[in-house]
Formats: sequence, structure tokens, C-alpha cells
Amino acid sequence: MGDAAAGNMVTTTGGRVRGARVADGVLAFRGIPYAAPPFGPGRLRAPQPASAWDGVLDAVDFGPIPPQPTMALPGMPTWTPDDGDDILTVNVWVPEQSHTGLPVLVWIYGGAYTSGCADTYNPTELVRTGLVVVTFNYRVGFEGFGHVPGAPDNRGLLDQVAALRWVRENIAAFGGEPDNVTIAGESAGAGSVIALAVMPSAAGLFRRAIAHSVPSEFLSVRAAETIGARIAEAAGVPATLDALAGVPPQRLIDAATSVAVGFRQDPAAGQRYYLPTIFDPVVDGDVLPDTPLNAVAAGAAVGVDLLFAHTLDEFRLFSVGGTAPALTTDAELAAVAAAFGLSAERLADYRALVPDAAVPDVYAMIMTDFLFGEYTTRLAEAAAQAGGNVFLARFAWQSRAFGGALKACHAADVPFSFGDVREDNPFVGMLLDGPPTEQDLALAARMVRAWADFAATGDPGWQAVTAEATPVKIWDLTDRMDTDTGSGTRALWKGIDFPPVEL
Repeated sequence: MGDAAAGNMVTTTGGRVRGARVADGVLAFRGIPYAAPPFGPGRLRAPQPASAWDGVLDAVDFGPIPPQPTMALPGMPTWTPDDGDDILTVNVWVPEQSHTGLPVLVWIYGGAYTSGCADTYNPTELVRTGLVVVTFNYRVGFEGFGHVPGAPDNRGLLDQVAALRWVRENIAAFGGEPDNVTIAGESAGAGSVIALAVMPSAAGLFRRAIAHSVPSEFLSVRAAETIGARIAEAAGVPATLDALAGVPPQRLIDAATSVAVGFRQDPAAGQRYYLPTIFDPVVDGDVLPDTPLNAVAAGAAVGVDLLFAHTLDEFRLFSVGGTAPALTTDAELAAVAAAFGLSAERLADYRALVPDAAVPDVYAMIMTDFLFGEYTTRLAEAAAQAGGNVFLARFAWQSRAFGGALKACHAADVPFSFGDVREDNPFVGMLLDGPPTEQDLALAARMVRAWADFAATGDPGWQAVTAEATPVKIWDLTDRMDTDTGSGTRALWKGIDFPPVEL
């Protein structure tokens, strides 16, 4: 029986921890180190084991968040240099009642590989279904994904592997089953999830994976080197490990921001002009041997149950929210189509499918498809073709904010998946534009149930994708099943591949 079943004291490999009751029937153990602070001698290097502690660690507060730019959304945690270095910590949420051998769900946050932290997610409703839920912090931005000569690429992914190893070694003490672990993530978190599913270093650390809105962009080594060199130049130091490891985190954040702004002010930058981030996992041939799509098609994820999902109007979070270039003319639309591989003929076909749509709406459709929708669906189909147990869903619920302009935008599905549709949640409040309705709450309950069932059994409750057919669960105020036949805008992406990004 797990230690957590006996109260709020648990013995881990690092020492004893004391948690606290955070909601009716739910205990949380926060801020437990899973790796050493990645500063000093460990700066910009692979994660190292955490030191053990004497006595009892009061695991009642989240650990410091990783260095990152300040988020524009009110109420979100803000990083400052005085927060502390012990940023690689896990948080474990468990049912308060006696338990053992429960399914485990490990959440990996998104944030364009540039920002994010575990603090902003409340898994209480998931725990109440009988799950043990783990969240954790990992390095983002240059600290986690910037190319540094002599240092490993994908340090943020290596942090995630270290956290999963901690789960493997410790989760039984919290009442979880180490052989029944599901990893889950959205956006950059989903990109991380599907990368982990094909990474040799993560093999055997989880049984299932949930990936909502998988980004299509993974960098080539050459592109990562170019971006890293520009950031070093902006920081005023040579592009060497010793020099970059001596730069204060805030200076690197500022340097990366200036490089990103440079891309977004230069239409000649191609794809980078339109994208919300300059950081992505690097196909380095080592940590990440190939793009996830290629690896999944080759069978690298067979044996891992997979649940994929995306929202119908992903890019509207960025186009309506003002973090992407505003396009208003036919010439600008032609330029974005060309940047992402669509011929003039295919762009004309796009417009013919939605003849009344304005340029900004067609732009949002193209970017939704390229960045998330087409890639996520191709992953599901490739995994099924390889013989995997695969499911696909699409989130169609329409945000009421900004006069409905956001529609079913990027990340709108996350609070529903957590069952956390409180109006006082900053992001949820923005999406709802008022208190949740009974239909909103019912949708959240159905999505929580689907995640919980999948984590427990590998079956979310609808038909699996097969080599012959692509059934899709449509999550909306009234759910329904659909079948993706590859028609509509999907047909316009046929023959367009997703190789590692070059600059």
C-alpha cells in the first residue's frame, strides 16, 4: 500500500516529504526535487541527480518556475532571478483515501517551448476519478532548447526523461502503479509527448500518451545552430558553452526575445516570420533521432497507446490575440501559403472551399492546418498504419470571448480536459467571457472521463483509428462521431511533408 494512503507523509528516494490536503478528498505533494538545480556547474547541461535531504521536506508549495519571459495573461506566475535555482521539481496529487496501484497521469505543460510552469494546472477533478496525477517543471527557452556547442540539445526533453525516471522509482509510494503511466501534454507539451514516445532514452518509462495539438515544427541541427549563434551575438558573448553558461538568465531571455522579434519583423524570414516561437526540439540524431512523424511511421511508438486531439481553429489564439502578423491582403495570403508549401492553385482551392471567408480567416485556417491539425492527424494515421492502438478527437467548442472571434482556438481544450472551468482561472475566464454554463460543465466532465478511462485502460470510449479508417470524436456541447476521409482542406496538404525546419 502506498505511503500516501496512510496520510500526508511519504518516503521517496530523496527523503521524506509531507504534503497537504488541497481540496475535498485530494492531497498534494509539491516542489519535490527530481534533479539538481541546473545552474552553476550544471548550467546548460544534461540534468543531474538531486541531492537527498535530511528530515522531512514540507512539500506544500510549488518550486520556483524556470527562467522565462513574463506572460501577458493576468494572474499567471512570473519568473524573477530571485526565485531560486531549484526549478526541477515534481508535484504529486493523490486521492486522500487509501489506495494502491492507481493509474498515473503525468502532465507536461506547453508554452511554445519558451514559457510555462506546473503551477497553472489544477488536476483535482482528474484525481477524483481515481488517478494519481504528476506535474513538473522543466527548462524552457534557451535554457532548455537553445543550441549550445559542447552541450546536449533538447535539454528540456532530457529534464522530462529525468522526471519520468523519478516517477518510475517513486510513484508506488504515493499509491500509483509504475507500470501504468500515461504522459499527457498540449502544444509544446504535446510535441514533447510525441518526442518522448519515439526517444530511446524514454523507452519503458510510460505505457500511454495523450497529445493535444502537436506542433509540426522540429528544428534541424543547422537551424538550431543558426538561432543559437544569433542569440549568443545578441547577448554579446561568443557562442561557446563556457561563455553562455556565464550569462545571467534574464540576459539570455532578452537576447532570445530580440532574435524572435527580428524574425517577426522580417517577411523574408519565411516560416519564422509567422510563428510564435524560435525554439523547438532539435532532430539531433541522438536525443531525438528523427522527426516524430517519421519515427512513428517506422513503428517507434508501437506498444504505446496513443490519444491525439486538436482544436478546430487552433491559430485564432495567435491571429486574434495579436501574437502573429496581421494579414489583410491577397498578396500577403499568397506569401504565407508559399512559405508553408501551398501552391497558388492549392491556395485557390482553399478559398473555393470557403468563398465568403475574409483573408484573415483563410490565413488562420492555413496556419491551423499546417501547425497543428494536419500534423496531429497524420501522426494518428501513421501510428495506426504501424499497428498501434490509436484514438483521435477534435475539440469544436466555441469560445464566447471577443464576440466569438476565438472560436475553438488553441489551448481552449485544456481546462476542459482538466475539468477546471472555473471563471476565476485567468485563461478560462478569458475563454468563457462569463460563468460556465451547465453544458460547459458537462463537456468538461466528459473529457475528464475520457482521459481517465484512457489512462486506466487504453480506451477513451470510442472507435480506434485503423489502417482503413480514421474515426474522430468531436468534443462539443453535444458530442458526436465523425470520420476523417482526407477530404476538404486536408486534401490540399497531400504530398506536403514535414521535414526538420531549415532557415
